[in-house]
Amino acid sequence: MPAVDQHPWPQAAAAVRDWLAGPATSGDLAAARAQMGFSLAWHIVVACLGVGLPLLTLIAEWWGVRTGDPSYRLLARRWARAMGVLFAVGAVSGTILSFEMGLLWPGLMGRYGQVIGLPFAIEGIAFFIEAIFLGIYLYAWDRLPPRVHMLTAVPIIIAGVASAFFVVCANAWMNQPRGFTVRHGRVVDVDPLAAMFNPASPPQTVHMILAALMVASFLTASVYAVSLLRGRTDRYHRAGFFIPFVLGAVVSPVQLVVGDWIARFVADYQPVKLAAMEGVFTTSSHVPLTVGGIAGDHGIKGGLEIPSGLSLLVGFSPSTVVEGLNQVPPAQRPPITGTHLAFDLMVLGGLFLIGLGVWLLLAWWRTRRRGGSDPLARRGTRLFLWLASFSGLAAVVSLECGWVVTEEGRQPWVVQGVLSVRDAVNPAPGLMTGLWLVLVVYAAMTVATVYVLRRLAGERPVPLAPQEADVTGYPVV
Repeated sequence: MPAVDQHPWPQAAAAVRDWLAGPATSGDLAAARAQMGFSLAWHIVVACLGVGLPLLTLIAEWWGVRTGDPSYRLLARRWARAMGVLFAVGAVSGTILSFEMGLLWPGLMGRYGQVIGLPFAIEGIAFFIEAIFLGIYLYAWDRLPPRVHMLTAVPIIIAGVASAFFVVCANAWMNQPRGFTVRHGRVVDVDPLAAMFNPASPPQTVHMILAALMVASFLTASVYAVSLLRGRTDRYHRAGFFIPFVLGAVVSPVQLVVGDWIARFVADYQPVKLAAMEGVFTTSSHVPLTVGGIAGDHGIKGGLEIPSGLSLLVGFSPSTVVEGLNQVPPAQRPPITGTHLAFDLMVLGGLFLIGLGVWLLLAWWRTRRRGGSDPLARRGTRLFLWLASFSGLAAVVSLECGWVVTEEGRQPWVVQGVLSVRDAVNPAPGLMTGLWLVLVVYAAMTVATVYVLRRLAGERPVPLAPQEADVTGYPVV
């Protein structure tokens, strides 16, 4: 019989303890960045649905009350259920993010929490307002008059937009830190309002709120586009497609203008980020606009160049000087290939969505000219719906790529020019364990969310409940 202290289980446990208690490594920094990036990428999609889906639901309910058409009331009630599920899931993922901010980045929150704490506090208030009125909205369908019930959705929409606004203000501060002074190594003279309303706040918040509306609209529309392709052409599915798709088509060209605004802001305030986005290595004029390609030693290789294109976009003149990456040391340069390709994919996805909106507008105009009323009765409808079924994916990819540009383009800084990522990370060991745990949690949440949403979408008609008599008899095919 072997001695007790030679048993493999105590030895394995001791090895695990030694691994967890060992000093932090560069792998821990990579794990912290991966965990935060993955959590943000997951949460932001749910957050966008939380901003846009209440507006879509209110539009459907308003149209149903106005016309008396049960198909719109049925849409509103089903979307409201999905809204409730997504709010609960978003609350969980948002709570995880709030813990990660403190656990993974104590160098940031410990030193600058007093500077950027105000927008997080106001966002918490907006969250509770949204939760309160969401409960009222979900459980008061026939307990309130229809118009009063619709009014209860307005605070949900306002609170959702406010939450996005204040959180993005905090991120904008990381790009343009304001509202504090560092004296003798200490943060003093804190002005939370100046920090929150920094120069990056206006373009970033508007850009994000519009992106949220696009993601919610096109994701919802893509679901019904698939149903239409499968022959479910009743009024319910057509309305489910047109309401969100039209909203997304209206917002998309506005986003293009706002995107130009924020690109010019980056050129003025974060020239190194712009240089990484466009792969500009040397400061010069007549800088070409490069589409695609990967970074080489002295520039982008394999991309399509438009002569003087970037100089024209930045300053409306080929002679406009664009700062290059040579303005900063190599250690302070962002990842070039990833930032550049993410920016190109974001723009490509946006142009694709704008093109779909123009297609539908032209189809509607030609149908009206010929005395018709259904733009989906024209030739090419199946091709349009097939492309529209990918609109949700395109919107999500554009969203994620936009955040890659925002965050990677600021590297190696967590707060631009003030605090590096390496100095902000938790020096404690074992961060890789947290990464694996978060991956498991998010995998479980993804499966559960998709399962519940599919069950809600598959029910026909709406499940019987005392307050839902107006739509229980509506056939959904």
